[in-house]
Amino acid sequence: MELLHEPELWVAVGFVLVIVILVSKGVPGMVGKMLDARAAVISAELAEAKRLRDEAVALMADYQKRAAGAEAEAQSIINDARADAERFAAESRASLKAQIERRAQGAQDRIAQAEAAALNEIRVLAANAAAGAAEKLIAARMDDKRAAQLIESSIKDLGGKLN
Repeated sequence: MELLHEPELWVAVGFVLVIVILVSKGVPGMVGKMLDARAAVISAELAEAKRLRDEAVALMADYQKRAAGAEAEAQSIINDARADAERFAAESRASLKAQIERRAQGAQDRIAQAEAAALNEIRVLAANAAAGAAEKLIAARMDDKRAAQLIESSIKDLGGKLN
């Protein structure tokens, strides 16, 4: 009987009794069902995570493909813009050169006109000066008698010149 006074015995009896009560109430089945349910939830979460990961990888590949396409398109646009800019620059240079040539030709034409006008003016002034000088010379050397003789001779020659 001394065995009944041992605390280890009563702990063992209590433990066995708790185990028997738990087994009789179906606790191991409930724990198994709860663990199975938890395992199913974890499995579903893992499947969802795998599906989301695969979807993210597919989206990333699609975005990388789109980015490469956009980069190629951007490079094409840049190349086209450069070609357009070079063509515009060449056209602008040609247009500017033609405009400069037209203006230079116009300036040369105006200079030539100014030279011609100046020469005509000089000729007119020279003719006027010569006429004035001739008039003064004639007036200085001409007397009334000589003038009458010149007029008569001019009238006589006039008939021959008219026919």
